[in-house]
Amino acid sequence: MKETPRMLLAFICAASIISGSQAGTTKDHWQNLAELQFPGGYPTAESSARLFDELDFQRAVQVYLWALPAMNIDAMRQGSEAAFGAGNHILPVWKDRLNTKTRVTTPNSDVVYAMSYLDLKDGPVVVEVPPRLQGMFDDFWHRPIADVGFVGPDKGEGGKYLLLPPDYKGDEPKGFFTFRSATYRVFLFWRGFLVDGKTDEAVKLIEQTRVYPLGKKDSAPAMVFPNASEKPANMLVTQDVSYFENLKEFIDYEPVDREDFAMRGMMASLGMVKGQPFEPDERMKVILNRAADVAWKMASVLRYERHIPGTKRYGDRQIDEPFIGGSEVFEGDTYLNLDARTAFFRFAYSSSPAMVVDMVGKGSKYPLTFKDADGNFLMGENSYKLNLPKGIPAENFWAVTLYDAPTAAGVDKPGQPIPSINSQGNLKYNDDGSIDLYFGPEPPQGAPPSNYIGTNQGEGYFVVIRLYSPGKAYFDKTWKPGDPVKLN
Repeated sequence: MKETPRMLLAFICAASIISGSQAGTTKDHWQNLAELQFPGGYPTAESSARLFDELDFQRAVQVYLWALPAMNIDAMRQGSEAAFGAGNHILPVWKDRLNTKTRVTTPNSDVVYAMSYLDLKDGPVVVEVPPRLQGMFDDFWHRPIADVGFVGPDKGEGGKYLLLPPDYKGDEPKGFFTFRSATYRVFLFWRGFLVDGKTDEAVKLIEQTRVYPLGKKDSAPAMVFPNASEKPANMLVTQDVSYFENLKEFIDYEPVDREDFAMRGMMASLGMVKGQPFEPDERMKVILNRAADVAWKMASVLRYERHIPGTKRYGDRQIDEPFIGGSEVFEGDTYLNLDARTAFFRFAYSSSPAMVVDMVGKGSKYPLTFKDADGNFLMGENSYKLNLPKGIPAENFWAVTLYDAPTAAGVDKPGQPIPSINSQGNLKYNDDGSIDLYFGPEPPQGAPPSNYIGTNQGEGYFVVIRLYSPGKAYFDKTWKPGDPVKLN
């Protein structure tokens, strides 16, 4: 393919941003733009080309970051449907726990997962929820619709939930927990708990779920519960032009919200308009590919560094908050916290009040760290020790899981299908009631095998501590996890 001058300019423009040129140098990227020639107030051909490329590139980056919550969940849908099939009656269940065959951001391998992607395009959908679960419904912008289970309106007793599509105009029937979604597609997410380290009871409960159109229970397809533990699935968001192609399909399918008109205007300038063909030329494909790569890196630094106020949980620890800002919808008093929103959906999915609101003995909390005690990023070639003091404040159970930095999926080390340790295992505790956990490419000398998780040479990773039914000592910060201490 012959490269045109405009294509070359797009490469040069994007490359200069990726290289991280520093403001204040003689010929940095921004100064070069500022010095483009406008003789008599009109641009030269070169100035026009450079500035059009820059404008498209900047808009593409911002569109990528803005759409990340939707594209995160839509990537999960596409990966799930490719592996297990599509339909409201299909509910994949990780019956043998979620292992590294499933590539998805920060999954929890210490509960039994069930995730599906409901479609309300044809009308309201009923979901019969079993008892003793913890779950949620989110719309396809990852905005909470309802908590389900112990912290939901059924309070762990189960019940019938009715999901209304955004354009529903009929009467709301009685006898349901009724909620309206702002999108046609809805994320269904159940978590069942292990009993004596086994999944059987949770799987049986989850398989009592029933999903069917309102008033059509008897004629609806029979439920199917594939064992998702047995089949690989790639549910990760893409980092190239396909991201924008997926976004175009998404906006074609979902309703328009006037609040999004400004960003939709940016999309339109890139050739993405609802109901119209999206046919980027070679120049635009170059820009979109590079913009996706840069936007992903921007999202990564927002999560992995502490640029956003409120990221650190403790002043004297390397422990961070997962929900920066303390809002499940990432809102401040007068604005949407775009950086916190981007940071979260760069490395995780699903949002609900139960994950954010401080409720002693209910819900869950997820302190995490990307860095060791010296403030350096955790790397797979090093060995570390993490001490959790006695009295870990988790009335249900606790778990520690490792995720790789490039994708935020589980650390995929050969021979280690589940990169996690949980309190239901046969662990070795210290005499004072604390516990030391070990991470590294090989077990450090003297480390109990039960307390060790393997890592990969040359791969960065991070640590998530899960506390289910967190206790008061977590909220008042009288209990603090240690930082990973480098051993070699």
